[in-house]
Amino acid sequence: MKIYTRTGDDGTTGLFGGHRRSKADLRVEAYGTVDEANAAIGTARAVGLAAEMEAVLAEVQGDLFTIGAELGCTPGTEPKLKMALIDEAAAKKLERAIDTADEGLAPLKAFVLPGGSVAAAALHMARCVVRRAERCVVAARSEAPIRQEIIVYLNRLSDLLFTLARRANHLAGVADVPWHAPKT
Repeated sequence: MKIYTRTGDDGTTGLFGGHRRSKADLRVEAYGTVDEANAAIGTARAVGLAAEMEAVLAEVQGDLFTIGAELGCTPGTEPKLKMALIDEAAAKKLERAIDTADEGLAPLKAFVLPGGSVAAAALHMARCVVRRAERCVVAARSEAPIRQEIIVYLNRLSDLLFTLARRANHLAGVADVPWHAPKT
């Protein structure tokens, strides 16, 4: 199978279900940004994370691929994917992972700047991309139905990545970087 097809040379891409859309379409932007979030998580994993973080994020990457597949469908053709879609239980699983990662961390007393250890910085970067993906999905929902479960999942995932960044700093013995408001 060839990697290039030339079908996108006119600035369009095909959705599962047969319809073609502009590469600037909000739905295409949404699944593209979900893919970017997946890559950012892969980058964070590549810097070396604790085993429990690795396990959680390996599963998350599969979930994001599932979300991307659903978003890459012509609306109404999702059942033809013949795969389980993200559901409420997936967000609940993220909540449990957040609670586990938060155990033993110092209480938050200030806003935290992205940084600290290399692993934490990479997780913060992934968090920012997930937040953008969430915004893109919400925007795409203004044009065609997108299930609420996807938006909830992405929202919860950004919370998880924030907590994992704090956990990575904790495990590395590096303090979170607090933000200090400028004095007036």
